[in-house]
Amino acid sequence: MNTITQTYTINAPATKVWQALTDARTAEQWGAAPANVEANEGGTFSYWDGDIHGTFTKLTPYTLIEQDWYGHDDPDQKYRAVFTFKEENGVTKVTLHFSGDIKNEKKDISDWQNYYFDPIKQLLESQQ
Repeated sequence: MNTITQTYTINAPATKVWQALTDARTAEQWGAAPANVEANEGGTFSYWDGDIHGTFTKLTPYTLIEQDWYGHDDPDQKYRAVFTFKEENGVTKVTLHFSGDIKNEKKDISDWQNYYFDPIKQLLESQQ
């Protein structure tokens, strides 16, 4: 099993970063439309009309999100996505640990940045 670890600094409180990953309307604002999110343990999420989907396995508000995660490249392959949040003075560092049978690490790193974190950062920082 391979793991990708990335940390992003977003100039927004952890509550807003959390919301971007657990609220369908906010996810659609950063570009994951259509989105459907049931943010509770055992609840499901779906971004880009199911292109990315999975189940929330653990939620600790504003601190931790764990997901069983499936993508369009290999829809039957389960991955693990773990997001941790650390806020200081209204700035949040969110760290992603993405693990599984990662076939193209460079592409996955780029996809997380280009399709998740850069758009989330742009949305939330424009609201400050």
